[in-house]
Amino acid sequence: MVIPKLGRSPSIRDRVEDTLSAHRNELVALLSRYVAQGNGILQPHHLIDELDNIVGDDVGRQKLSDGPFGQILKSAQEAIILPPFVAIAVRPRPGVWEFVRVNVHELSVDQLSVSEYLRFKEELVDGMFNDYYVLELDLEPFNASFPRPNRSSSIGNGVQFLNRHLSSIMFRNKESLEPLLDFLRAHKHKGQVMMLNDRIQSISRLQSALVKGEDHLTKLPPETPFGEFEYVFQGMGFERGWGDTAQRVLEMIHLLLDILQAPDPSTLETFLGRIPMVFNVVILSPHGYFGQANVLGLPDTGGQVVYILDQVRALESEMFLRIQKQGLDVTPRILIVTRLIPDAKGTTCNQRLERVSGTEHTHILRVPFRTEKGILRKWISRFDVWPYLETFAEDAASEIAAELQGIPDLIIGNYSDGNLVASLLASKLGVTQCTIAHALEKTKYPDSDIYWKKFDDKYHFSCQFTADLIAMNNADFIITSTYQEIAGTSLPKTVAPWYYEVKNTVGQYESHTAFTLPGLYRVVHGIDVFDPKFNIVSPGADMCIYFPFSEVEKRLTALHGSIEKLLYDPEQNEEHIGMLNDRSKPIIFSMARLDRVKNITGLVECYAKNAKLRELANLVVVAGYNDVKKSNDREEIVEIEKMHELMKNYDLQGQFRWISAQTNRARNGELYRYIADTKGIFVQPAFYEAFGLTVVEAMTCGLPTFATCHGGPAEIIEPGVSGFNIDPYHPDQVAAVMVDFFEKCKEDPSYWNKISDGGLQRIYERYTWKIYSERLMTLAGVYGFWKYVSKLERRETRRYLEMFYILKFRDLVNSVPLAIDDQH
Repeated sequence: MVIPKLGRSPSIRDRVEDTLSAHRNELVALLSRYVAQGNGILQPHHLIDELDNIVGDDVGRQKLSDGPFGQILKSAQEAIILPPFVAIAVRPRPGVWEFVRVNVHELSVDQLSVSEYLRFKEELVDGMFNDYYVLELDLEPFNASFPRPNRSSSIGNGVQFLNRHLSSIMFRNKESLEPLLDFLRAHKHKGQVMMLNDRIQSISRLQSALVKGEDHLTKLPPETPFGEFEYVFQGMGFERGWGDTAQRVLEMIHLLLDILQAPDPSTLETFLGRIPMVFNVVILSPHGYFGQANVLGLPDTGGQVVYILDQVRALESEMFLRIQKQGLDVTPRILIVTRLIPDAKGTTCNQRLERVSGTEHTHILRVPFRTEKGILRKWISRFDVWPYLETFAEDAASEIAAELQGIPDLIIGNYSDGNLVASLLASKLGVTQCTIAHALEKTKYPDSDIYWKKFDDKYHFSCQFTADLIAMNNADFIITSTYQEIAGTSLPKTVAPWYYEVKNTVGQYESHTAFTLPGLYRVVHGIDVFDPKFNIVSPGADMCIYFPFSEVEKRLTALHGSIEKLLYDPEQNEEHIGMLNDRSKPIIFSMARLDRVKNITGLVECYAKNAKLRELANLVVVAGYNDVKKSNDREEIVEIEKMHELMKNYDLQGQFRWISAQTNRARNGELYRYIADTKGIFVQPAFYEAFGLTVVEAMTCGLPTFATCHGGPAEIIEPGVSGFNIDPYHPDQVAAVMVDFFEKCKEDPSYWNKISDGGLQRIYERYTWKIYSERLMTLAGVYGFWKYVSKLERRETRRYLEMFYILKFRDLVNSVPLAIDDQH
């Protein structure tokens, strides 16, 4: 038997050199076509498309395509063309990168480091330069000894990895268990000792007390309240927090005994999830109009507000449940800290404190933006908030302390501005920090890093990208709604088998691994997507508002009159324009902010150009304002003007209805169901969508959903089973998919029900706020424990980030002009 030799996998450079040997003519022809396009950046589809255009015989072209270089092109993310050089960034799998450069004239090949590749890329902007001492941000040395997985399929499962790693350390010897004892003994809330008292000073004493406690509890009825044996347990060394009944306390004792005898990852996670650790939570979301009514559809105010309000209702309920089961008499508090806007536009955004409906102890706490000149009265864009955030963080710290009469146990940041403020507060207070990005702007705007100067006057991306780097590295753990948010695609088969290797795109966080802002700094290692701080925890929809159309007894039929008016009233006004002449046709429905990325105008154009689709269905969109005079948002104004042009140019009267943004969530939920009554569909046509809350809402209402394949919806929807993925960059194909669906439904009406039912099943399995809140509380417990026992505060990293914040970020912020209030 011949034993094969083990050798290293060929590098990208080796593959290019092998291809030059085997297919020199074809490769030179291909690279020459790249070089002929002159200085610039080629995207993946450009690289692949040029393969079909090279001169030569078909066999040679096919061999090149199927060979090692073809595989390189299929995993290439970009190519930098600076004749005679072609440099390619190759991503063999999520989170893993290699860089290679070919001199097409000399046919020489170099493997490049990250720094060398970025320096070469900078020549597109700055030309050749000899300054080798550019500021480089490199966080890798701080994390070199830090435990992390190495398989792409493990990305986003950080807590499982940490539990396995910790269990293996605990298993080695008894000394490794000492930090767990210290952690349990350190537990207090507002001076009240919990879990263990001073009678237990060692692991052996703990084990002995646990055995005694177990023996005592087995003699009691399971439902015996903790208060009836509290005195006995205090004598053994136990305080409140183990459970409210004999049965629950016994379960906790068994879990801890199992951990002390043979640590197991799942047992450890269960135990840590049940320890009382989180009583006060602060959630940061500074930008936009944050309120409970009349805010949705206002600038910078959409899914994030809905997400947080649904999140806190579920979170408070879960906190109450856990505190009760822990046997404690503690009232949980949640504060949503946002901006107070004196010119509130008819909303409650000028009120300092507002209780969140559907909760008992959750409030919106509003803190104004202020400068030396006083308080800013008007709304400002999320892109312009940077000069206000440091003072906002200081003011918020004082307001939070006053409200909670102490410090929070967990701080959760949202979006770039909220995450930066969360970082400042968490560092100041020494509190566990969770980051939720919602959407990292860098992936929405192609080449917004290398050509940042073109964007900066309008968007101030230099500030935003810097803030994102600081926040994501400062966080103790990061929650994302999808795998793609972290590491893009191809998705591991365990995440979305139907989507495996259909697309090869970079994740939002992954795009911050290495990039450059020429003239400012170069990021050679910004974030590691294999870092165990990443966890996928998907949100759901509020099931009091979004429920299936088939649940007739819960339907809000009292709203049908106003919904029919919204859809069919012939009057043309600021709330609705356009007409639907044939009410028997199903409705294609979409609802989103009116901006470029959400691509509502793209959907309208896609519909307008397809005669068959117009024959089969009506189109209704809910988005923004229909009058440019009403908007002061730059992107929205452009989209409003484009929408009016489409209506006019394609004569959509009779088939299209444009409804202005709707802020009544209860009616919006019934609107989804009303569309379902017409046997219609929901379409989410965004060029990129980090998660897709409206996708979940529509599916929860039983509405067959067609959603973008770029971003989170690709993981939510199983094509042909629970909905359909569409590519907004190919609108003709999008129209064809919808036409095919409606024709199938005409032939077989049960087909509509099949997709509707498939969507509902998918939601119940994966996307509910109950699942989300349980997971978030467990993560807070596990990472709080890790922070304590393993000193995961990463002090070195944080000191480095503080220096970067003070020396670089503050200077960038000073370049952002302060807003000027309108004169009254």
